[in-house]
Amino acid sequence: MRAYDPVTVAIPLAYRLEKVILERKSLPSGDEVKEILKELGLEELYSGKGLSLLRNRDVVVLVFPRENLVIDVIPATGEVSDALEVIAYHDRKLNALILEVLPANDIEYEGNIGVEPAIISLDSGELESAPVFGEFKEEGGEIYLVVDRDTFQRWKESGKLDVCPVCGGELSWRGKKAVCLDCGYRVKVVEE
Repeated sequence: MRAYDPVTVAIPLAYRLEKVILERKSLPSGDEVKEILKELGLEELYSGKGLSLLRNRDVVVLVFPRENLVIDVIPATGEVSDALEVIAYHDRKLNALILEVLPANDIEYEGNIGVEPAIISLDSGELESAPVFGEFKEEGGEIYLVVDRDTFQRWKESGKLDVCPVCGGELSWRGKKAVCLDCGYRVKVVEE
């Protein structure tokens, strides 16, 4: 699916970064992040001097690979109020790698990101939180955040199945599908 807005880039990017971090127990390089973004349908326009710029028709992405990863996802319209930031860093106090999706501008952001951060312990190598990352798919004219069985199980165990992972609003479930009563995004669970 083409990335239409910052949410449809940031959450799938976080989903893929989480897998890399869990597998390697380290943060991916800036080049690896760029490859993931290209898989998500973005084109690289510039890379150099500690910055990469990618875009498609709807979003612009800035990648700042340093000791930590900072990825800004901005609508091509330039609306900073809708921009999101994907950050990944080593929290030395927790001895964990943290991966978060946050509003890029807390003051102007029109909604609330409901995604719990991924906390990967470097001691145990295990995921110690219940983030709901996934891929977006279009089905019947609707856009769904598709989550796998393992993600759904963690989410269920967290006791937060009624919280929208996109905006933090209220979800209404029908079987393996849900719709957010606040932002309108839909969630679908797959058994893969």
